[in-house]
Amino acid sequence: MRTALSLVFSFLLFTSCAPDTADLIIHNATVYTVNESFETATAVVVKDGKFIAIGGEDLLNQYKARSVVDLKGFSVYPGFIDAHCHFYNFGLLQEQLDLSGTKSFEEVVDRVASYIATNPGVPVLGQGWDQNSWEVKEYPTKDILDKRFPEQLIALKRVDGHALLVNQTTLDLAGINSTTSVDGGVFVRAEGVLTGVLIDNAMDQVYAALPKPTKQQQTTALLAAQAIAFKNGLTTVDDAGLDKEQLQLIESLHEEGVLDIRVYGMISNTPENLAYYLEKGTTQTERLNIRSVKVYADGALGSRGAALKKEYSDAPGNHGSFVTPVDQIEALAYVLAKKGFQMNTHAIGDAANYEVLNAYKKVLTIDADPRWRIEHAQIVSLEDREFFGTKIIPSIQPTHATSDMFWADERLGDDRMQGAYAYKSLLDWSGRVALGTDFPVEHVSPLKTFYAAVARTTEEQLPEGGFQMGDALTRMEALKGMTLWAAYANFEEEIKGSIEVGKLADMVILKQDIMNIDIHEVPQVEVIATIVDGNIVYRASN
Repeated sequence: MRTALSLVFSFLLFTSCAPDTADLIIHNATVYTVNESFETATAVVVKDGKFIAIGGEDLLNQYKARSVVDLKGFSVYPGFIDAHCHFYNFGLLQEQLDLSGTKSFEEVVDRVASYIATNPGVPVLGQGWDQNSWEVKEYPTKDILDKRFPEQLIALKRVDGHALLVNQTTLDLAGINSTTSVDGGVFVRAEGVLTGVLIDNAMDQVYAALPKPTKQQQTTALLAAQAIAFKNGLTTVDDAGLDKEQLQLIESLHEEGVLDIRVYGMISNTPENLAYYLEKGTTQTERLNIRSVKVYADGALGSRGAALKKEYSDAPGNHGSFVTPVDQIEALAYVLAKKGFQMNTHAIGDAANYEVLNAYKKVLTIDADPRWRIEHAQIVSLEDREFFGTKIIPSIQPTHATSDMFWADERLGDDRMQGAYAYKSLLDWSGRVALGTDFPVEHVSPLKTFYAAVARTTEEQLPEGGFQMGDALTRMEALKGMTLWAAYANFEEEIKGSIEVGKLADMVILKQDIMNIDIHEVPQVEVIATIVDGNIVYRASN
């Protein structure tokens, strides 16, 4: 009897000390949890796609996992979130003509010729030209394209996506002539003749006439964009403007297990999309969240389409324009607030920011926690900053500052520059900022976002000492902006954005510690691995 009791006691003691099971243990790392206390750890444990323990090396004794990874000191961060990008369009561009980095219009034409030579019979669609980077900083015209490629469909987007250069063949296809006009857009003319440059809403007629990508082409685009995003450490992307068909395709690819990246899909503001989703209501799965509407208040500064209170310093008489009329912005805001949808409005110029903030202020008494967003918040008058608060989140793209700083003052003048790209000031007023890239307008890398936010300089360290450094973010603020605060802006801070028990096991492993290395080394830091749900979705080849 005594022997039997001893055996039972020994069995109970053994089982009580047996390690718990898990799927993955990562240890010997520097883990930035980005929790409320911004604590670090050395080990994490994952089971069923979620974190079940965070702590020290003693976790190796407490859990037995199918996979145990010794990181040998590499650093771990919550999966990076790009709070504003154009993920789907970026994927489409992988098969189109890349015009980024061109130094002249002549170089653009040469790339068009090369593309036609290797892709005969295919419409030439591309993006990336920027006249501000050329020696002659003027809009191009279609004349050379008409002469060299008279039978070819050509449509080339400016780097910011707010201007389009087309040739006469494309104008004819779209039915655009010298009398065509549109609200919220410009058909640029020289001495009454169309130049081929279309700004903001003037582009829509061309897009409606061009061939639409097939479902297979769209799927290929999404997978191509996902591969690049994972390679750069992104686990969630906020796509700023998707139609119903695109959102439904993403949802179906998620369900089929074909697409793994998490998408916060902002609904494009069209009557068809609104009619469908305002009736259907919000949708949220672990990989797709549809609860916001993307609205355009104005255009872009580079194309002089941003709506300014006073005329452009380098274009007397031009105040830019509103893409969506002010009264429509306010009317839509009331509808969205009553339906429980988040409103995310593109606002670049100080006039656009004022009108959107004013509309938000009137409407947001309806909802105690709306988390409505100003996308870009690029130029905000000093007296208008007080509009920001806990109900309105600035969704900003730090690389815009380092791309625009060499010419922005020409557009704005010294006085308005005080309220331009003022990220620290916006943070002080709102309490949080969500960081993104706006890719493909800027590079997809969140490390470049981090660098631009903190160093406020190019990778060549220009200007010396940084650009308007009073509005630089700290490293902690920048990291929160692309993890926890971005998740908060998506109503997802309870499931992602930090490494905490119960949250989704999304992580990025970096070769160097961006919180401590020389800040100018950050853009070259290598992503070792990207992890979604505890599964490695990208691993560096070495």
